[in-house]
Formats: sequence, structure tokens, C-alpha cells
Amino acid sequence: MTDLVVVSLEAWDEVWRRNQYLVSGLLDADPALRVLFIEPADDPLHAVRRGLAPRFGRRLRPLTDRLWSFRPVKWLPRRLDARADSRLAGSAARAAARLGMEHPLLWINDPTAAGLARSTGWRTLYDMTDDWLAAERPAAELARIAAGEEWLLQNAAAVVACSPELARRKRPQRADIDVIRNAVDVDRYRMPMPRPADLPDGPYALYLGTLHRDRLDVELAAATARALHGHGRLALVGPDSLDAADTALLRDAGAVVLAARPRDAVPGYLQHADVLVVPHLVTPFTESLDPLKLYEYQAVGRPIVSTPVAGFREAPGVVLAEGDAFAGAVADAVPAKTRFPEAATVAAVDWSQRAAEFLGALRAVRG
Repeated sequence: MTDLVVVSLEAWDEVWRRNQYLVSGLLDADPALRVLFIEPADDPLHAVRRGLAPRFGRRLRPLTDRLWSFRPVKWLPRRLDARADSRLAGSAARAAARLGMEHPLLWINDPTAAGLARSTGWRTLYDMTDDWLAAERPAAELARIAAGEEWLLQNAAAVVACSPELARRKRPQRADIDVIRNAVDVDRYRMPMPRPADLPDGPYALYLGTLHRDRLDVELAAATARALHGHGRLALVGPDSLDAADTALLRDAGAVVLAARPRDAVPGYLQHADVLVVPHLVTPFTESLDPLKLYEYQAVGRPIVSTPVAGFREAPGVVLAEGDAFAGAVADAVPAKTRFPEAATVAAVDWSQRAAEFLGALRAVRG
């Protein structure tokens, strides 16, 4: 294997997720591999409508000597430009051509990018990380997701799912779906780090992850922050995709809402927490997930309180609770009776193992 094009649902930035860990592991495992990482397209008109500063894509940029990223631009809404998706596919193909990638493998994480596989004929692996058809999205967006996913399930050379539940849901359409779960960079998460200076003084409970109503029960998180009054604080660390009203609700309840932090800083926030929390909604969408935070939480060995959501529901040692009982369980766990690192004894799966599994899947696609 020499060339790989990855169409991702997330940008290559300082907040590392499944794609970045796997790509990094693949590059370490295969010294001949070159990777082009296609980020989600900038949509300047949509940004202006939301009151945000517009961005206009980003040309090919080297991240290492064998890894490049590229961010295209969607100039017009699809209702005005029926060829918007084919234009995005064309810009990705041209970026690959500029790198001399003539017949790369294609790894699609975003089902709406199926058009790139159709137009190029590149042998494709479809990596499913979420059941987006179970999420609350506008009807037009769900229709695009459904069409792309149907084509990929029928035509991709291989399909991988991050959770057994997600694979189970899609197997009526495609029987040979492999499950490659998430993991954690064990050594980095277990290397002791100083307490981050932007954390509140005293004991604290911590939630790590994107703040989004697809997953986060905002009202339950606010109730938990109020229950901790006089005992400690609730801190939420991660990209904030909530609207202003939800963020204000959390802060008014006493929560500390921090922005995303670079991947090398994240372990320190977890290591010094008294308890790690998962105030997630239990929905068909969240039932499809293999939460990355499960592995990160387990690696540092702090107490965990979670709603009965997939992943955490089956994990040993997790306190499961809902409603008022959830907030009470978090308050009871603060301050913690143990500290990091002596409590970090749970066996954790490293990303190197998952990268080896993924490399095998890609080699099978290559044939």
C-alpha cells in the first residue's frame, strides 16, 4: 500500500479523534504509505448566516513528509448549485493528483462523500463511526446521508463499523461488516501531568468531549453542577457546539465550560479529576456509538459515573445512574478517595492495536 485518501468528518486539528489516531498509526506501521486527509468543506455563506467569520478553504499543506491535509470550499448552497457535491469531489480528486496519487485507496468516513468513490472508481473502505440516520438532522441532509450510505454499503470494497450495535443495524444491507473499535494512547494518558491551571480550585467532576445535544443531556449536566455546589465544580472540556442559551444554562448552574484543549494537554484534565462523568442522552443515535471517552476515562483510572449509555453500560466499575440519582452519585464521589496514578489499573487497548486491524482491512481492500 502506498497512497491513501481519507475523507473525514473532522478537520485535522489539535483535538485528536479516531481518524487522526488511526492515520498516525498507519503511517508508523507502513513506511511506504502516503496519506491525503480531506477535511470537511468550508461553507462561507452558511458561516455568515450564523454570524461567524467565513473561511475559504485551505490549499494542500504538508503535516509531515508523508501526510497532507486539504480543505475544499462549498461556495453555494445545494439548492442553488445542483453540482455542489460533484464539485467537492472534483476538488478532492485534483488535490490527490497534485500529489501524484494516481490510484489511491479511498477511506470514507463521511457518507455524503460517496460521489468521490463513484466518480474516481478508487477502491473504497467505508468506516462508520456514527449512525447519522438516527440523529436529528434536517430532512434534506438525512436524504443525502441515506443515499450516500446506501451506495457505499452496496459498492465499497470493505465496510468497517466502530461498534457491534452499528454493525448489527447495517448488516441487513451488507453482511460482511467488520468491527474495529476505538482505543486510547495508553502511554500518553498514563504519564503523570501537572494539574491544568484553568481548572477550578478544589475538587471537580469532569466531562470530556464535544458539547452537542446529539449526545449531551444539557439539563442533566446543569442539575449535576447545581448538586455539586459546596462540594466541588463540574468542568466540561471540549469543542462547544451548543447554542448560547445552553452554554449560559450550564454556566449559570455553576459549571466551568472550557473550550477544546490540545491532545497533549487532555490527559492532565482527566488525571486530576475526582470523578469523570457521562451525562449522555440514551437514544438510538447514542446507542450506535463506541465512545472514545470510555477508553480515555479507563486509562487514567478515575471513578466514573454515567447514564446507562452504550459502552459505559457494559464497562466494569462504572456507576450507572439517571435523573436525580445521577447528580447525587456524582456529588457522592467528590472528593475522590483515590488519586492518579495508583488507581489506573484497568487494562486498556492501545491505538497501535486498532491501527494494525485497520491496516489489515485496507490491505484486503487493495487485494
